[in-house]
Amino acid sequence: MNFKQLIFVSFCLFFFQQTFAQRNYEGYNFLGIQGGLSFFDIQTDDLVTKQKEGFIAGFTTRGGFRNNFDLIYGISFQSESVGVEGSSPLGSDTQSIGYTIQGAQINFLGSYNIVMKHLSVEFGPVFSINGKMKLDRDEYEDYVLTGYNTLTAKDIQDISRFNVRLAAGLTTGLEHFRISAQYQYGLTNMLGGLNGNDLENDDFKGNSSTIIVSGVIYF
Repeated sequence: MNFKQLIFVSFCLFFFQQTFAQRNYEGYNFLGIQGGLSFFDIQTDDLVTKQKEGFIAGFTTRGGFRNNFDLIYGISFQSESVGVEGSSPLGSDTQSIGYTIQGAQINFLGSYNIVMKHLSVEFGPVFSINGKMKLDRDEYEDYVLTGYNTLTAKDIQDISRFNVRLAAGLTTGLEHFRISAQYQYGLTNMLGGLNGNDLENDDFKGNSSTIIVSGVIYF
């Protein structure tokens, strides 16, 4: 996501927040700052992957909608990491090669309050815009990935830049501070950007799998 896109998305988020505040049925509308850890992996039969840790931070809003339901929407910035197994060209060294994916995501979630303002379940779509799956260390760029003869670590960096995820989670805490655990599953093929590039495999398929544990401070 470039700077102009970020400004545009932030403006839209602010506009939605102001509109929603005017239509708030339950009389509350909170702005919040969130941050936490992510545990990211790719569910695929085409690569041998390993879950790794990253982080997420951003802005969110929560407001009463009707009865026991809230609406949540926000923008966050994430740095996600994953390992992909590969071996040196001579086959003498096998490593879980680290990659980092940086980007931003927008979420629109519904929330059902089990205990009003203290315990709720959330669910809804997440739209993710990200950069390359960038190698953490250049010395591994010529490592051949497990299961292939010529596919190297540097060949799989140009993944899909736009992805849709489905999120579900649980949030608990106080009115102005809460912690949450959320699972996000990728509905789109995040490895689709690799296809059509004359690689050893031309039918990559993979879905993101992310666990997020975070805290939110509301104002």
